[in-house]
This record gives sequence, structure tokens and C-alpha cells, in this order.
Amino acid sequence: MNKSIFCIAATFLLFSFAPIQISATTNPVPLFVSITTGLEPTKSDILLSRLNEIKAMDKSTLSSVEKKALRTETKSINKELRATNSGVYLSTGAIILIAVLLIILL
Repeated sequence: MNKSIFCIAATFLLFSFAPIQISATTNPVPLFVSITTGLEPTKSDILLSRLNEIKAMDKSTLSSVEKKALRTETKSINKELRATNSGVYLSTGAIILIAVLLIILL
């Protein structure tokens, strides 16, 4: 009984302190501004087109040094593409932990 009252009181205290800085500005400033036009290809599109060019090449006529240079270029392009990927990934353990916490708290 005492533990549940403590949890409820902690929850109310947590949500009662709302940040006042949110309403301090009169003109809201956007956090992210992205201006893209259909005419300019993005960096990832350029990298993907280069990967497709490398895949379409006839590599049987290349020397071993040229093949090695293509492999290193392909690896660096793949690393850049992974770095520019801005997705949020949750592991299975994180999803289970979130679900358990929600069940316990709610």
C-alpha cells in the first residue's frame, strides 16, 4: 500500500514540473529545416548510383590493383550509406524492457 502511494506521488511530482522554457518564445523556431528540391540528387542517391555503376562493370578485364581499388571504394560507400541512415532501431531486448516497464507502471 505504502509503495503504491509512493509511486503515484512520484508520478504526479514528475509530471507537475513542466518546463516553462517551452512557452518562453513568442515565435517558435523550427528545430529541423530541410529544403530539398526534386532537381538536386541527395548524397545517398549519388552513392547508390555509383554502387550500381560498379556492379554493372565488366570486372574480368580489370587488373588486380583496379579490382582492389573498386572493393575499397565499395566498402567506403557502404560505410557512408550506413552512417547517413537516420533511422531509429530498437533491439528486441529494449522492446521487451519497455513493454515490461509499461505493464508495471500502468
